[in-house]
Amino acid sequence: MRKSLFIVFIWQMTGVFAQQTPQYSQYLRNQFMVNPGAAGVYDFTDITMSGRWQWAGFGDEPRTAFLSVTAPLSRTKKIPYNPALRISNGPVRNPEIKTGKIKHAIGGTLVADQYGAFRKLQFSGTYAIHLPITKTYNMSFGARVGLSNNTFLADKAQVLNIVDPGQGYTDDTYDNFVKDQSSKFILDIGAGLYIYSNRSFFGISADQLTKDFVEFGTGTANFNNQIHLMVTGGYKIPLNENLSLTPAVLMKYMKPAPLTIDASLQLEYKEWLWTGITYRHKDAIVGMLGLNVNQRFKFGYSYDFSLSRFKNVSAGGHEIVLGIMLGR
Repeated sequence: MRKSLFIVFIWQMTGVFAQQTPQYSQYLRNQFMVNPGAAGVYDFTDITMSGRWQWAGFGDEPRTAFLSVTAPLSRTKKIPYNPALRISNGPVRNPEIKTGKIKHAIGGTLVADQYGAFRKLQFSGTYAIHLPITKTYNMSFGARVGLSNNTFLADKAQVLNIVDPGQGYTDDTYDNFVKDQSSKFILDIGAGLYIYSNRSFFGISADQLTKDFVEFGTGTANFNNQIHLMVTGGYKIPLNENLSLTPAVLMKYMKPAPLTIDASLQLEYKEWLWTGITYRHKDAIVGMLGLNVNQRFKFGYSYDFSLSRFKNVSAGGHEIVLGIMLGR
């Protein structure tokens, strides 16, 4: 049998030794992306859509599409809904975060994530309960249950003959691996604790708690799901009546990968226009910019400048986020 190296095994190792869940640069504007306990923080229906392109120009680079919806099951005050689109006069401040009362919320997510020869489709539902600690702080517990469909795309797996470059190959191991395109559904359960006020937040969450204990489907690929732990925290510091600065951190851990840390600074003007910078340890520097377009829409963009070995073969990463606030 000829010796050959095929990219599918590289991606398999990526699944074992690196993050298996999507990475988001603008988590600070939507904590629900990383913590189900953050569902229902706002007293209106919050819809977030995002698209992310990592290592642009690399070829078969990781691409992620994200859609989430969260809504409280009851509101302290009924707000009339006007579907007409209005262009606001002047800055539109961030919505108020209300605390001090018990509330219940539901949410849902749909994620499509593709990296090389692997594609993951995930859909889930979330329930969260918010309990008052004081008049200004709430603590919420959230649980997410769903399914993820993991597919191996044989036509995107490159096979390189390292003995006779440019020649054909014969590799029984590879042939046996790809003869049945793998497509498996895996039970996906996550949970999170979230403590928050109008100025600060702290969260602990976990994804893929059941690993691949419950799975069904066809094929030979081993997706080897591992538990992911995440810790977030941040505090808004008023600088004057118009400006505020929010330092924040996101820590992610998946055994046996090393701990990764995102350290961020976000500057807000009149709680309307924001800009920020994030340092992702040994990976990237991220710049971001966003605003509340009006009472209904918010928009954000971020660019990842790679610091890793991929910086010489990629044009960085892009992430676009559109938020819709219904019933605000």
